[in-house]
Amino acid sequence: MANPILKQKLDNGEFFYAPGAQDMIAATLARKHGFDAVYASGYWLTASAYGLPDAGIATYTQMVERIATLVQTVGNLAVIADADTGYGGLLNMHHTVMGYEAAGVTAMQIEDQVSPKKCGHTPNRECVPVHEMTRKIKVAVDTRKDPNFLIIARTDSLDSEGFEGALERAQAYGEAGADILFVEAMRTKEQMREACQELEKPIIANMADGGNTPILPVQELEEIGFAAAIFPALSSLVAAAAMDRAYAQMKAHGHVSPAHSPRYDFMQFSKEIGFEEVWAFERKWAEPDS
Repeated sequence: MANPILKQKLDNGEFFYAPGAQDMIAATLARKHGFDAVYASGYWLTASAYGLPDAGIATYTQMVERIATLVQTVGNLAVIADADTGYGGLLNMHHTVMGYEAAGVTAMQIEDQVSPKKCGHTPNRECVPVHEMTRKIKVAVDTRKDPNFLIIARTDSLDSEGFEGALERAQAYGEAGADILFVEAMRTKEQMREACQELEKPIIANMADGGNTPILPVQELEEIGFAAAIFPALSSLVAAAAMDRAYAQMKAHGHVSPAHSPRYDFMQFSKEIGFEEVWAFERKWAEPDS
């Protein structure tokens, strides 16, 4: 079942945001800090699981299995999940919605790129015709069974069709039934503000570190007019930077000092990952004295 919290916030006009969770360690820590939601990025789930680029290589089956594990790991947090282009045509979209909904996803993001798709902040992206994407959205809306399951429609057309063209596409996607609109790779705060003013449906901001869109605090995003925001690369790039420093020191010096590379407390993490339940089980079922 989808977590009702995001639809409730959307209906009440309450801003929400979600950090990325690229693996189950990130998911465990997001759960600890009490976020309302996490974002399951296709880019970072593919990189962390398979060491591959976000270029339409990972399959529906691979993604839905990993996302289902993420849903279980975050517990009562909502999961906003990247579903690329729906992994094919209309029938594929139908099955993708059924699979993501069954996995416990709360909001599913689909995009209007041709297959194989590319990361939204890399060059040479191409988009399908508007009518093809609107039909996919209509199929997605018709397929979902849970009213709390949200459809996010993303357009990657800004580079090829200009900002006005991207807004026209997003408007059409809202009219087709998408709950939230996503204009990828906006370049300026002025574009971000205009999108929020012009489009009738709620808009989500993509705060992708290293991408084309200015990274803004959640308070400013809410002031601009966004309904929600995702921070897909945050945990991944922070973790990569920390590992890079530690590996470099190990290679150069044969050891890694805690002063140079701070460690998360091992016993604390063991408890957060579930070892207390294991230890309690072992105590309960220990062999009795003979």
